[in-house]
Amino acid sequence: MNLARHSITPSSPVHIFNAQFDADCEIFTTVTPAGFAVYQTWPLKLLRKRELSGGTLAAVVPCHTSSLLFLLGGGRSPLYPPNKVILWDDAAGTEVAELEFREKVGGLTCRRGWLGVALRRRVVVFEVHETVIRRGEYDTCDNPRGVLAMATAPYATLLVIPGRQMGHVQLVQLPPCKPPEPLGPPPPIPPSKPPPSLAKHPVSIIAAHESPLTTLSVTSSGRLVATTSLRGTLVRIWEAQSGKLLKEFRRGSDKAEIYGVAFRHDEKEVAVWSDKGTVHVFSLAPTGGSNRQSSLSPLSPFLPLPKYFDSQWSYAQYRIPAQAAHISLTSTSFVRSPGTDLAADEKCVVGWIKVPSPAQEPIHEYQLIALTYSGGWYRLSLPLKGPYTQPSNQGGGILSESPKAASVARRRTPSISSITSVSDKGKGKERERDRKDSRDLVLEEYRKYGRWDGWG
Repeated sequence: MNLARHSITPSSPVHIFNAQFDADCEIFTTVTPAGFAVYQTWPLKLLRKRELSGGTLAAVVPCHTSSLLFLLGGGRSPLYPPNKVILWDDAAGTEVAELEFREKVGGLTCRRGWLGVALRRRVVVFEVHETVIRRGEYDTCDNPRGVLAMATAPYATLLVIPGRQMGHVQLVQLPPCKPPEPLGPPPPIPPSKPPPSLAKHPVSIIAAHESPLTTLSVTSSGRLVATTSLRGTLVRIWEAQSGKLLKEFRRGSDKAEIYGVAFRHDEKEVAVWSDKGTVHVFSLAPTGGSNRQSSLSPLSPFLPLPKYFDSQWSYAQYRIPAQAAHISLTSTSFVRSPGTDLAADEKCVVGWIKVPSPAQEPIHEYQLIALTYSGGWYRLSLPLKGPYTQPSNQGGGILSESPKAASVARRRTPSISSITSVSDKGKGKERERDRKDSRDLVLEEYRKYGRWDGWG
């Protein structure tokens, strides 16, 4: 019996319409034809699921780790009209309120006690407690993608929405976000205090791009804002207080659709992902950190070089494997060429988490979680981050690699997750040298999610 070129495939494909992290990336929600589910981000664990009959959803937006969820109907047979937002108490398993508009809802953002709803040419803000109170309405330019973002840290005030002119960003100051109520005995560390009042009034408009905005992101503190445009080649980082352009990163030279930008929680790095199937990581260090630049960039003060040569490029990247719904035991099938765009069912969303460092000291390191809409869960670590150890293998049906094996597999077939056997000893030093020179994010763990019959 020949098993050399067989692949393991689920009995039926995984269909995920939408995936959303909460503000702190502690949990994420998924929407499938059967209903929706809530997962713990890391270690991956199915917390609860809701099977719904009568229609499908377009999105389920979590409000931190509380039981409050915001539901949007969608698909071929929407469970709710597309002009409604349903407030769902998942602890009780029931609807608690609904918001109805005269047009289709384009996007949602939330923080403790507040909800922002993006419509085609306006954004409406609500205060959500025992009752839902409409607190404001702001005109925008045409916003078919429903982009908006809200700072979520305690005492943060920033709401970021498109301006009235194309490519502009409007910064709205809301009442300060209340800190979470502590559970159990008081913590040993005193709660944070409100920041001092600003001496200078913050700017309200940033002329960010000349083409339409495609994504808006903000740090949890509200200090930094990231913008991308329809061109999809540049990511710009702005200081929210002054409106000053701090950084301009180049994702690539060809046009792409950027799906999202995620700030690291300590505001030192940022991750960008797009329809090209790649995740790029940039450093926010004032000097550029480890970001790459053209070898001609030192000549820019002396020669009239195009701006392209002075661009900052990502220092680390990862290519999402093609057809991640399959776990292949071969190293030649399902390989996507570098120029191929990401398939529609391979759309992804990325978030930052903190995990214990493999070192002995009680410290944590930041890693990335990438979720594909075909049910792939990837935990990625940054390159050159101290000693590498064998990752834990949690749960059944998992393909897990050591970082060295993952590095070898990616050099051979960068588009798939394969099982690689490393038996040679004489090439260990060479492999380690290649690993140090690599700019690839390291695949620490791969799992499937989205199925509730044993794969969850």
